[in-house]
Order: sequence, then structure tokens, then C-alpha cells
Amino acid sequence: MIRTILIDDEPLARDIVKFYLNDYPEIEVVAECCDGFEGLKAITLHKPDLIFLDIQMPKISGFEMLELVDDQPAVIFTTAFDEYAIKAFEVNAVDYLLKPIDKSRFDAAIKKLPGRLNQQGNTEAVLDAAALSPAQNNRVVVKKDGVIKIIPTADINYLEADDDYVKLNTVDGIFHKNKTMAYFEQTLDSTQFIRIHRSYIINLAQVTKIELKEKDSYVVLLKSDIWLPVSKTGYLKLKVALGL
Repeated sequence: MIRTILIDDEPLARDIVKFYLNDYPEIEVVAECCDGFEGLKAITLHKPDLIFLDIQMPKISGFEMLELVDDQPAVIFTTAFDEYAIKAFEVNAVDYLLKPIDKSRFDAAIKKLPGRLNQQGNTEAVLDAAALSPAQNNRVVVKKDGVIKIIPTADINYLEADDDYVKLNTVDGIFHKNKTMAYFEQTLDSTQFIRIHRSYIINLAQVTKIELKEKDSYVVLLKSDIWLPVSKTGYLKLKVALGL
């Protein structure tokens, strides 16, 4: 049996998927969820082989939910999301189904399952592509001590490289995200966040002072009274961003 979970805030959409799955007795629906929070709990509890996942949902999006899943199942997106964005990750998810879902298109997606269920990392490139969507770059979703927190990017003072993680220093404390500095440099608003050093990205709104520490070596002071080093390249970026 293939254990699956339906995660969609539209009951009708879930009903359509269940109706289509009547033709596939080898696929068992073990849970239905109406948002990403419920979906995350259900995935942790049931450990499904497959999920049918909507993208645009209340609270957190399908993409944000996937970022918080430790052992990611195979994914078939069921969404009204713009097709141009779908194309960016089409080859990485098992498949995507645009609403209203056509039965023949649904059957084609199911036929792809045997070769994709045991693959690892199918969703990593999906998430990287999805993060380029404007809807994804104004907040960061993290999980700390089992609690999900949504952090508006405006609340981030600076980001710091920390081994395999990035440390988010925010107005509410420190949080970790299993991403790279390059990922955040690419996805955060470049008019608001500047990478000043290989280990630091700062929120420009937090800058209060830039000082020459020694020859060709600068440091920047943030409103939180934190001094951070600035590389030569970072200094040039700062000058342009601040109109100096």
C-alpha cells in the first residue's frame, strides 16, 4: 500500500482527489488536512509515502510546510498556482496538477509514482525554485523546539553563517534555518538585505554607522549595538545601497 495525505484548504479539491483515487486501491488516504500546520503534524504522525499538496493555503504555504518536513515524502502538487512557476520545478516533484484537476492528467501523474517514490531529495530543487516567487521572499518560516514561527523579513537584523545552517538574528531572538547564505542572498529583497561579508547578510534598516577599522578594512554598527566585519566587496555593495 502507498500511504498518502491530502493537504488542501479546499474541501472540494480534496474530494475530487479522493474520488479519482477510487481507481487506485493500492493508494490509501491516511489523513486529510486543511492547512500546512495540520499537514506537518500529519506527516510527522503517519510518515506517508506520498502527499497531494496545495501551494497557496492559509497560515503557511505548501512550500513553507515542505521546508519544515524532516523526511520528505514524494509530492504531487494540486494547485491553481501560476503555470510559469510550476514549470520551474516540474521535473523535481513527482508531478503537478492544475485546478480544476482533469482525470486523464491525474492518471498520468499516478503513472509516474513507481519510479519516484524511493527517490531522495526530490523537493530540494522545488523549494529553491519556489523561493524565487515574490510571495515567498517577505517572510521566513522556522521551527524551534517543535513550534513553528513565521518571521517577517523586516524583523531580521542580520543573518550569519553557522556551519550547515544560517543563524537568523531577529527582534524576537535567534533562529536557525537549514539553508545556505547564497540561498538567502538570492531570495531576500536586495534593496533591503546586503551581503557584507561571506558570513554576514545585514538588514540595511539596521545600519547606524560604518567605520574604517584599519587600512581597507571596515566594520558596520547595527542598531542592536552589534559590530560586524565588512569585506571589500561588501563595502562596495554598502556604498551603492546607501548612496555614498
